[in-house]
Amino acid sequence: MMVVVESVILKKLEALPAIQISRFEIRKSTEKFLHFMKARFDQLFGKMEEVLLQLVLSIPDNVLLPEDRVHQQYPYSQEEFQALQDEISQLQQQCRAEAAAGQALRAELEEQRAVQAELEKVVQWFDGLENICREHGTGNFKESLVFLTQNCKKLQDVLRDVEGKSKKIKKHQQLL
Repeated sequence: MMVVVESVILKKLEALPAIQISRFEIRKSTEKFLHFMKARFDQLFGKMEEVLLQLVLSIPDNVLLPEDRVHQQYPYSQEEFQALQDEISQLQQQCRAEAAAGQALRAELEEQRAVQAELEKVVQWFDGLENICREHGTGNFKESLVFLTQNCKKLQDVLRDVEGKSKKIKKHQQLL
């Protein structure tokens, strides 16, 4: 709109040759006028908003809105409201703690299921060993297992002796 005003002013000035004002000065003056008008409109709209809020959009004290009926039935003080807010935050913390504990318990349960599956595999393996022992004439699996562990220990001792003697022989051969 200010461009239109500028063009009208320029046309009027062209008709009056005695007045010499440059286009730059006209542009600068119209911008200054625009800022002035904008500031005035902002100020007036601010006052208009205040008046509308106070006179038109305000609710009289004797009117009770349906959504405010609850406040009339259950009045409370600021301290009671703060106590309720504190209780709500405490309950929210408890809910978060419960959720975290539930997640931890679910993880533990999953881990226990994995361990149980591994234990079942071990039990099946022992059952298989026991069946093999029965098929080959060994009656008691526990006795066979004890016998095998004792023989393993003896074999390990013999292996250590052989390794020790082997080292001694190698040292003796290196010295010769």
